Amino acid sequence: MATVTTPADRSTDNTAPRSEPSGGGRDWWNNAVFYQIYPRSFADGGTDGVGDLPGIEDKLGYLELLGIDALWLSPVMRSPMADHGYDVSDPRDIDPLFGDLAAMDSLVAAAHARGIKVTMDLVPNHTSVEHEWFQAALEAAPGSPERARYIFRDGKGADGSQPPNNWPSIFGGPAWTRVTESDGKPGQWYLHIFAKEQPDLNWENPDVFADLEKTLRFWLERGIDGFRIDVAHGMAKPDDLPDHDWNTNELLRNSDDDPRFNNPAVHAIHRWIRTVMDEYPNAVTVGEIWVRDNVRFGEYIRPDELHLGFNFRLAEAEFSADAIRAAIENSIRAVKDVGGTPTWTLSNHDVEREVTRYGGGETGTSRARAMLLVELALPGTCFLYNGSELGLPNANLPDSVLQDPVWERSGHTERGRDGCRVPIPWEGSAPPFGFTTGTGTWLPIPADWASLTVESQLERIDSTLSLYRTALELRAQRPEFSGEEVDWYGSPTNCFAFRRTGGLVCVLNASTESIAMPPGEVLLSSTPLTAGKLPPNAAAWLI
Repeated sequence: MATVTTPADRSTDNTAPRSEPSGGGRDWWNNAVFYQIYPRSFADGGTDGVGDLPGIEDKLGYLELLGIDALWLSPVMRSPMADHGYDVSDPRDIDPLFGDLAAMDSLVAAAHARGIKVTMDLVPNHTSVEHEWFQAALEAAPGSPERARYIFRDGKGADGSQPPNNWPSIFGGPAWTRVTESDGKPGQWYLHIFAKEQPDLNWENPDVFADLEKTLRFWLERGIDGFRIDVAHGMAKPDDLPDHDWNTNELLRNSDDDPRFNNPAVHAIHRWIRTVMDEYPNAVTVGEIWVRDNVRFGEYIRPDELHLGFNFRLAEAEFSADAIRAAIENSIRAVKDVGGTPTWTLSNHDVEREVTRYGGGETGTSRARAMLLVELALPGTCFLYNGSELGLPNANLPDSVLQDPVWERSGHTERGRDGCRVPIPWEGSAPPFGFTTGTGTWLPIPADWASLTVESQLERIDSTLSLYRTALELRAQRPEFSGEEVDWYGSPTNCFAFRRTGGLVCVLNASTESIAMPPGEVLLSSTPLTAGKLPPNAAAWLI
């Protein structure tokens, strides 16, 4: 039987003095567990089948019981919802779909009363076409101050009928749309890296900076504890907007040589944002950074830029010990040289749910449970996506209900992200599972999720929800979850084990055989041990 062996230079005596739990004397977010809420899919406080702010507030007791430290709300600002809120028409108001400013104030106060921080999405790369600025730009002439807030250009060709460059949209199709001028003739083109309803702002314009500062202060003064910054590697564009040699345009992804993203001037924008944030020392910024190169990734979380940056390596890794270890080591390296905090996530509103990604069914569920223990054992900040604690898979939705703009923009060749955005099943034996007091939900909840409801899982000690609750409680309370270093053990093929400075040992068995474990007391395992050995597709914590 294969056995995990301890590092030769590291004692296995867990009676040695331990360091203080990480987070002592550090900013609260450096060891926090954030829980991402996709608002339209979390809980409906009304009858329309769409989640809202009152619904979230009603479930704060559940979130407190779960044991998370902070919420991250996907966009709730006023929006025509062409991209489910990431097309913002007024960044300083709440969309009526979710409630109003009073409902947001009430949620923040109620969360704070339970010791839960509240962060929200910030969308600085683009606005909605219904934003008052863009409407003014359409009415104004080329070269006007109104158009200078966006990226308008004349088209190529004698009649300007060709886009200014060959950039594609992340959602498919061209990244340029031509407008009709006030005289009724075809006119200039505007840039939209995402959907045509999301025109990119011109971050060389001081108006854009001034408006974002108003937005930052508006929410921070209302008690918001920080922001997840959408497309944090975007915003800045190269001066000449050059053509690019596109071998393919992978939807929803970009490479490091992509001229649409990661331009050096973006760092001046983040340094400016940080000067505002530093006036609110308990507030955090978390950047969405799709940058592969570690040096360039680290630049975003230097001490004068973002507080945290999403590293998606763990969410992208296949379920193999080598791939997962490589993702962990890479993520730690990416922040170490700049003194940053590593971040960990397995899923979000843009990523296929881990149960499905790891193979689906019992196998996918077992692997997802194991990976939760791996994620929570690591030093740094963790992000959980609503529904992951229930072991939800991606829903297999019929074409007729799909709403993600990727579905339409790709000519119905890419199904998009709706499968990971299906509403949460709360209770009962049939849809809508207590999500709403109405009869339907904005995306249908599969009828076979009856065994996955919050109600049913709270009653079972072996449920995925119970595993999450226990793991989060241990992580918050045990001193073994301390220190910033990870030491790796010698392990059997397709297995690994690492030790935190504070004494926690995490073992993952991604092989097809049970394995013996290193010495120590088992604190928690993702599945019951068999004759003292860790089964396949499982993980355990030891002290």
